[in-house]
Amino acid sequence: MKICLSSSTVCSKLVSWLFVAHFINILLNLFKFCTELLDHLFNLKFASKELQRNSKKCEKEEKAEKTKLTNAIKKGNMEVAQVHAENAIRKKNESLNYLRMSARIDAVAARVQTAATQKRVTQSMSGVVKAMESALRSMNLEKVQNLMDRFEKDFENLDVQSATMEGSMTATTTLNAPQAQVNALIQEAADKAGLELNMEMPSTVSVSGKVSTSTAENDELTQRLAALRQN
Repeated sequence: MKICLSSSTVCSKLVSWLFVAHFINILLNLFKFCTELLDHLFNLKFASKELQRNSKKCEKEEKAEKTKLTNAIKKGNMEVAQVHAENAIRKKNESLNYLRMSARIDAVAARVQTAATQKRVTQSMSGVVKAMESALRSMNLEKVQNLMDRFEKDFENLDVQSATMEGSMTATTTLNAPQAQVNALIQEAADKAGLELNMEMPSTVSVSGKVSTSTAENDELTQRLAALRQN
């Protein structure tokens, strides 16, 4: 029994097969893309954890510098105390900066996952995420900051409601801490150690002067009120 197929039937079947093959190819590419995206999300979350560890490390180093600061004050070595106070403040700033960056990367990862679920991840956004991974591996925080700015613009172009982000990070390697903070930290360490500090600190003297003046004024007002009640 011979089966004769017309040219139109053959063309129709060929088109159907091509369509099915194209559809399967799309599904395979989508599966590959989703797999890569999950890898990117994992790497972003891993980088966030790494930044959190760096933050805790800086926090421990800050406490160590404060201990050294207290010991230097006990020995009366104010120059060394100044150095340890500056180091403690710098480590505190580094810890906060690592923590801020970790939180921001967590936010990016969550938004990538949401966009992927809604099938709204563009090729541009995927490229930014890949570049961000590379920057995180080298711990280039400035580059990560710029990439995240680009990423957020892509979301705005897709009309995705973006959360409020904190502005540019302060430098993580500040060489000189503000003198007022240094003096305040030295005074705090001295108070905890129960030591009397003999050094010129205008801000501290000024505050104590204002407090004593205010106390004297309050005492005077109290005396006047007592006199009025007697009359």
